[in-house]
Amino acid sequence: MRRPAGGAVVGRAVADLNALLLADGDDVFAAAGAPWYLTLFGRDSLWTARLGLPWTLDLAASTLRVLARVQGTEHDPGTGEAPGKIPHERRRAGFRLGDMVLPPLYYGTVDATALWVCLLHDAWRHGLPDAQVRPLLPALRAALDWVRASDGRYRDETGHGLANQGWKDSVDAIRFTDGRRAAPPIALCEVQGYDHEALISGAALLDAFGEPTGDLRERAADVAARFRERYWVDGFPAMALDADDTPVDSPASNMAHLLGTGLLTADESARVAARLAEPDLTSGFGLRTLSTASAAYNPLSYHCGSVWPHDTAIAVRGLGLVGAVDQAAALGAQLIRAGAAIGELPELYAGVGADEVGAPVPYPAACRPQAWSSAAALAVLKALLGLRVDGKEIIVRPPRPSPFGALRVSGIPLPGGDLTIAVDREGVVEEVEAPRGTSSRIRLRRCWRSPTS
Repeated sequence: MRRPAGGAVVGRAVADLNALLLADGDDVFAAAGAPWYLTLFGRDSLWTARLGLPWTLDLAASTLRVLARVQGTEHDPGTGEAPGKIPHERRRAGFRLGDMVLPPLYYGTVDATALWVCLLHDAWRHGLPDAQVRPLLPALRAALDWVRASDGRYRDETGHGLANQGWKDSVDAIRFTDGRRAAPPIALCEVQGYDHEALISGAALLDAFGEPTGDLRERAADVAARFRERYWVDGFPAMALDADDTPVDSPASNMAHLLGTGLLTADESARVAARLAEPDLTSGFGLRTLSTASAAYNPLSYHCGSVWPHDTAIAVRGLGLVGAVDQAAALGAQLIRAGAAIGELPELYAGVGADEVGAPVPYPAACRPQAWSSAAALAVLKALLGLRVDGKEIIVRPPRPSPFGALRVSGIPLPGGDLTIAVDREGVVEEVEAPRGTSSRIRLRRCWRSPTS
């Protein structure tokens, strides 16, 4: 790989990911982060593998198997377990922080089950062999049963578990514009997107393997219809619904997770993309978790105004999937510049803007390294190439101009061999060398430059 500006950030990210790998029998997974979360986390490990595709296909497969082995089989209010549910975290002796006491295997997550389905589908589309997918079909059906029966809401029934069970899981994370906390049970907007995508993707997988799909697609249509009726406020999706179905109206990064899930129309996706680009959310170092216009905004909070690299990378990924290639690359470039200034991409840093400081302000207790932050660098590299792998088709549509100049990346693993892509500083594709048997489709804006021209 010829390193562009910021290449050191990608190199450090790869090293950090390798350092965080743990074994479960013959399989490996990425521990969430060090020092606080050096263990299996459903959501974190799934997003790490997903953001790292296509570089991490083997990691995706093994992560899926590890989590399938601890998938819920019975109802247990004390642990949050339910049949088909993917756990939140696994520890040897549980976890205690103040009044929060979690058991060794804890299922208090509203999104990991749908994300497991989405990763299985993504890995299959990236070339995971049928022989590795087929043994996971029983776990897929169980996960889909749980998603299908869920309304996307959560509430801690124990009184000592996680009050919030999406990725923003701090107690004060879900806030109205006036600063009030949302009352449970809460239905997060991004979970509606995850569930919709899981139902559609799960049906596609079952179809491909000759399995019945039941009413999965009809259920997905119901999720989309309810979302359209209830979540939109002031031209953007509310971050959640509270116990009374009142939209939690703070502009927040949650809406970015909807891009590419199939839940939004093209027009709605464009509206979300435009809202994310506003300066109250985009800091110059990445995407703030909460708008500066919210009364609860605090740039040094855990989830109410800080910047999380993985959260920004999910926005970058989604923008690319809906065709906003230039915006995706520009947002991703903010992450690379932040990582270059810090020396790596930590768990999070303050939401203080690049118009106020020359480098990101550290969050004192952030994990360094953090797996999904490291995977964020790989997702940004994918956005800088404009790369998308879908079945046996490779789509390369880089931004113009290239944010970091000429870029050549080799050794991208695909079934049958490695992929090499080179673009010049203007974003013109100069070279695509794909494995034999893989078609290449280049979405051009102006011209294709042959390597011999």
